[in-house]
Amino acid sequence: MFDQRFRITTDFEDQNDGFDDFEQAIPLLSEEEEKRLTESEVPSQLPILPLKNTVLFPGVVVPITVGRDRSLALVKEAYETDKIIGVVAQKDEMIEDPSVEDLYTFGTVAQILKLIKMPDGSKSIVIQGKSIFEVSEFTQEEPFFKAAVQPVRQAMDLTGIELDASMRSIKETATKIVNLSPNIPSEASIAINNISSPSFLLNFISSNLQVVLAEKQALLEINRFSERLNKVMEHLNKELQVLNLSEEIRSKVKTDIDDQQRDFYLRQQMKAIQEALGEDSEQQDILKLRERLRKKVNIPEIVVKETDKELSRLEMTPSSSPNYGIIYSYVEWILDLPWGDYSSDRLDLTRARKVLDEDHYGLEKVKKRIIEYLAVLKLKEDMKAPILCFYGPPGVGKTSLGKSIARALNRKFERFSLGGIRDEAEIRGHRRTYIGALPGRILRAMKKAGKGNPIIMLDEIDKVGSDFRGDPTSALLEVLDPEQNDSFTDNYLELEYDLSSVLFIATANSLDTIPPPLRDRMEIINISGYTLEEKVEIARKYLIPKQIAENGLTKKQIKFSNKAIERIIDEYTRESGVRNLDREIASVCRNVAAKVAGDEISGLSVGVNDIAEILGKRKYYSDVAERTTVPGVATGLAWTPYGGDILFIEASVSRGSGKLHITGQLGEVMKESAMLAISYLRARNSELGIPDDAFKYFDLHIHVPQGAVPKDGPSAGVALLSAVASIFTQRKVKGTLAVTGEITLRGLVLPVGGIKEKVLAAKRAGIEQVFLPKKNEKDVEEIEQDVIGNLKIDYLDRMEPILDLLLEKEPVHAPGAFFHVPDSYKGHVRSSGSRENVNDDTPVFH
Repeated sequence: MFDQRFRITTDFEDQNDGFDDFEQAIPLLSEEEEKRLTESEVPSQLPILPLKNTVLFPGVVVPITVGRDRSLALVKEAYETDKIIGVVAQKDEMIEDPSVEDLYTFGTVAQILKLIKMPDGSKSIVIQGKSIFEVSEFTQEEPFFKAAVQPVRQAMDLTGIELDASMRSIKETATKIVNLSPNIPSEASIAINNISSPSFLLNFISSNLQVVLAEKQALLEINRFSERLNKVMEHLNKELQVLNLSEEIRSKVKTDIDDQQRDFYLRQQMKAIQEALGEDSEQQDILKLRERLRKKVNIPEIVVKETDKELSRLEMTPSSSPNYGIIYSYVEWILDLPWGDYSSDRLDLTRARKVLDEDHYGLEKVKKRIIEYLAVLKLKEDMKAPILCFYGPPGVGKTSLGKSIARALNRKFERFSLGGIRDEAEIRGHRRTYIGALPGRILRAMKKAGKGNPIIMLDEIDKVGSDFRGDPTSALLEVLDPEQNDSFTDNYLELEYDLSSVLFIATANSLDTIPPPLRDRMEIINISGYTLEEKVEIARKYLIPKQIAENGLTKKQIKFSNKAIERIIDEYTRESGVRNLDREIASVCRNVAAKVAGDEISGLSVGVNDIAEILGKRKYYSDVAERTTVPGVATGLAWTPYGGDILFIEASVSRGSGKLHITGQLGEVMKESAMLAISYLRARNSELGIPDDAFKYFDLHIHVPQGAVPKDGPSAGVALLSAVASIFTQRKVKGTLAVTGEITLRGLVLPVGGIKEKVLAAKRAGIEQVFLPKKNEKDVEEIEQDVIGNLKIDYLDRMEPILDLLLEKEPVHAPGAFFHVPDSYKGHVRSSGSRENVNDDTPVFH
């Protein structure tokens, strides 16, 4: 009868482009609903949509894919108005562009229920038939068909017992067909029996009959209900006879052999045929595995015994058994791993240094560590490989450095990202009892490398997550411990594997999210951001040649001046690394390539004046001088996982009752630093020339811009003290300096971290002088002198000299006059009650 999955097309070149997996929705209409639907008003004129290979019956919902221009225009206009169209079948479905003569005169009014735009430009619509009409004449052919129509009402000439008997008969016949047909789901019979409307039942079955389109069209054009019922029953009986005959044929050829016996019998025959033809049989596959095991020279004895035991099990297991594939895959994994097969290291220290310098500029600390490892390896051949962790902001070359190290050592290189991993099995693998089990990523990388001493890069180790499936960082403890990883055990393999010769290199942007036990197992190497001079050299030696090649240019067609590169760095990028610099250089190269390809120029020497024309207006400005032109604004230095940055601290006062307001999404530590600064100034207000009334009758507001970004940490203490002192003394903070350091109640300035990143941030922002804690002097000594350049660095160990060093000598306003408060206002404050946060009872530093 019908197979419940069907295709309907209007414009397909091939029906397979249709809704192959669409399951027709069967609206269970009651008689009243069906009557309202079929007897709804039919417009005098309808847009006509031709259908290639189906006939739409009232009440039936079908999907249509529209691809022809004429049909697309019709659907667009109809969907934007009343969504009512006329659907008429084509006489010949092979005609791609039908004319009026190619269409039947009887059709169905339809409503568009849903419209879906497809990736190929066609549109898919879901429509529901409403009532039948007859075309009087076609009134329009372009941009789509439109016709004058007349409604055709179906004559219901059966009632009472006769109608009930007819409905029961047709439902029983349809149910038999559903039960006999292997392609129709059993739910179809339930749906048919639940249809209560006689007309809709007949329409639904008619729509899904397996008959040619002309016979379906003939059913649509039959007006009398009894006549259409008899015709449908005739088709159903024919289908039932065919299915009964098919069932009889299947019964005759059925044998007593069950599926397992039949499978075994056929496989034995197949094996005999393969042996006769000299092809590989299962036994020969096992012999090949044994031969591979024999050729493994350095494989441990315990692994040989386990593999031999599994091969013996494989020989005894029928190939049809599910265990056969599991055992076979397990043995293959054992044999694919590089047991004791190591690549030869090139221990030429001069060549290694040359390779590292060719690929990366600077990074002296990393290069020195690799050369030291090679030197010790040259003297002591059985040395265990170190576990390194490159830590620094994005874009400084941590990942690419791993490839360069592999090239310098002549080792295989494998990399996988740990970012977002939450399952412990990603590292250790799954147990073999699970379907589709695999070893973890470590052993998969070893198999891919093919050697026992590759360089494996664990990218983004700081972004590993954890959930109910386990904690991957705990699994990494064994992998990254030189004292344990010589006997690493994967859950899938369940054999000890030696990882001690593998050089593991992890990368991270932040150390805060790495658990302390894991961090303790790695040798942390900090890779700081680049200075302007380093970026210029990196651009000239690496980025520009790469982008010239990638954009199809030659060195003669484009050249960059140093001033042009510096302008790109200063005005179009603000980063610790060089990723955005690479993108901007690529934009310049693409612009020149477009002009060269269009024969506008033969080449271009890119100068300073060309940058703004190619890249547009500058993106970044140095706003230090502008922000420090008024009292109460200080410039601090901050560290972020993406490098250093400058941080503005703003303070202002207004007439009030001594309250303190702090905004800018500051953490508790920064709030406490602000309280420390106020306590310090209150204790020394007389020697600083700050009137007592400034603390009693003025509210202090401290704000740190970029309020959407959370900020915390003790290193802003000196900057907070400078801003608060500036507003109370009315002396501006010097506009060319920046500060960092933690303050205490004892008047000490304590050391902070991220010194190199902060120094680089100061240089990028145009700062001329930086004040650092005295105990951070050792950190500055590790920074290359060419990185510091002409930046002046001074040190503080106590808070007393800070104000004279950081503030201008002359105040903008005299503090006494600026903070003068009338007696009337003082009386009002005293009578109004409490003052919050900052008042006479606040503890101060003496």
